[in-house]
Amino acid sequence: MVSDRIRKVLDYKSAQHQADLLRLGKIAENAPLSSNCIVLPPTPQINGIQTLLFNPSTDREDFIFYTDRLSTLLIEHAVSLQPFIPHQVVTPVGVEYMGLAPTSSVSAVVLLRGGAILEPALHRIIPDTRTGRILIQSSFRTGEPELHYLKLPEGVEKDGLVLLLDAQMSSGGSALMAVRVLVDHGWREDRIVFVAMQAGRRGMARLLSVFADVRVVIAGWGGDGEERWIEKKYLGC
Repeated sequence: MVSDRIRKVLDYKSAQHQADLLRLGKIAENAPLSSNCIVLPPTPQINGIQTLLFNPSTDREDFIFYTDRLSTLLIEHAVSLQPFIPHQVVTPVGVEYMGLAPTSSVSAVVLLRGGAILEPALHRIIPDTRTGRILIQSSFRTGEPELHYLKLPEGVEKDGLVLLLDAQMSSGGSALMAVRVLVDHGWREDRIVFVAMQAGRRGMARLLSVFADVRVVIAGWGGDGEERWIEKKYLGC
């Protein structure tokens, strides 16, 4: 009786969660995107890289190389969102220069497994950054996201910025759960930056309608129910 009761409660909550996602999707269809959605400007360099990545005939070696290049541009843009203050230095030739200095550190959480392809670029830009891991997988029975693994560094909730890394965001279900996990562990919404290669518009609107202060940096748009093809080709499986 106890197990049957637990199963019925879980099934009810699952159905309720799916209904909430559907409702958010319908609301998002006609709602304008938040200004917290940041798309890299379509420069000739970025358009050229995207063309190579979208081309099925691009071999895996070149795909990895250009994915790493685009990941670097994404991480650089995301890191620029951390707080800075004016800071003056004296150059080697004795000239005073008024620049900027960050006021706090940056940490990152990798959303497995897709987020791992952005990690080389992250450590190239911030070699000593602290990183955590989250594994969220969709249930084969209900299709809703389930948290399977969580490892966060201690004290990172005090950092000025935390980058949540993933390769793609389609429906937004995993992104919603990942952000909720970080918020529940002490991070403020306005310090979380979700970074992805691609995102679906409906999934993006769902995420930003629930967590309005989260910022999202993407390289371009993909389909709402698109297969996670980027990580499959990058990782070779």
